[in-house]
Amino acid sequence: MIAKTQRHKVPSRARPFEKTQKPTPAWLKKLLGRELAPSYEEYAAVLDALWEGDPAMDALVDWMVDYGPREARVLFDKAVSEGLATIPNCPEPLYLFIKSLERRPAWVDAELIDEGARFIHSTGMTAPYVLRDLALMGGYLLSGFNQSLVMTGALNKGASRRVAETGKWWIDCTEIGGLRRFAPGFRSTLHVRLVHSLVRRNLASREEWEASKWGMPLSQVDMVATYLGFCVVMLGGLRKMGVPVTPRESRAVMHLWKYACWVMGVDEKWLVDTERDGIVLLQHALMTQSQPDWTSQELGQALAREPLDRHFPRFEKLQRKLAYQKHLSVSRYFLDRTKMQQLGLPEGVSAWYPLATFFPRLASYGVQRYIPGLRQWQQKLGRGAQRHVLTQMFGDTEQDLIRPGADHPGHV
Repeated sequence: MIAKTQRHKVPSRARPFEKTQKPTPAWLKKLLGRELAPSYEEYAAVLDALWEGDPAMDALVDWMVDYGPREARVLFDKAVSEGLATIPNCPEPLYLFIKSLERRPAWVDAELIDEGARFIHSTGMTAPYVLRDLALMGGYLLSGFNQSLVMTGALNKGASRRVAETGKWWIDCTEIGGLRRFAPGFRSTLHVRLVHSLVRRNLASREEWEASKWGMPLSQVDMVATYLGFCVVMLGGLRKMGVPVTPRESRAVMHLWKYACWVMGVDEKWLVDTERDGIVLLQHALMTQSQPDWTSQELGQALAREPLDRHFPRFEKLQRKLAYQKHLSVSRYFLDRTKMQQLGLPEGVSAWYPLATFFPRLASYGVQRYIPGLRQWQQKLGRGAQRHVLTQMFGDTEQDLIRPGADHPGHV
């Protein structure tokens, strides 16, 4: 396990404070209302978070292992899916954990969350393209973040299944009412949170985990960067793909993921309300990341090949190749040739798909602003497209999330 004395050290994956103090361009400083670079206090707080996991869930997993993994897992699943009232004499650690999540923070606005979900529905396949080909693929350039993914084989081995599982969780969270207690997004998020804790426990106990270099596996910083990918990076990418985003829509999307990631175990001090604050926080999180290395190529190539495993009812070979090329072209739209090379992706790819669809998309979404019925139709159509691609990923297999197995400590 990671020694407590190491928590006072700076993991070598983080940049020295002096290298984070680049001047902010005047236009960006005016937009953000502050310098993009962190103060020393902000820098120190982010470094401390490299040694923090998910204390509440990590403590619960410790209890589950001591209590009896199989029995504890049954109780956990029952408490999440059916409620504490269905468990007579519920063990105190489980009771307190679930109760803490049932007490929703006062800042939660359920109507605003649903607004965010409806906006995401309206984006159709554009949001999944941005999340997959910019947020996820671009994230692999940050090698400090990659270590847990490579060691667990989460995305370099069986990439198709893992991407599908992430898509399933995203669909659950972005349903209307999906994050309410007992709804699919709430349950799925707690399921993923448990898996993260098991992975954290597993990796921290391995000799090959270099804590002095990487800090805590799946640390708060890593979770924060992932959380901001689903909102800040997505919103910026949508605009660049030709989807206008109003201030109200931006606020709604930020609020949806603020609550989803509170349920996921991100400390409330890292949760932000505005896209502007999210941009600053993302920059601060990224200063803890290492330069691209061999893990960037391994993960990037595995993700790039994922469309070649999708399931289509007709012309499967042709449609797989088309999907493969479309996703590569979207990555190229956001990433320059050097970054494509660092990810091990073909360097000669052009951004043909985003460029060919930009103006039709911009015009379509512009018209929807003035015709409410068309907007509702687009929400329905867009959600259908998002569900359809999930079916392509899963094929005939059950659309389910990763199940903790023998590779997780305690077999919970």
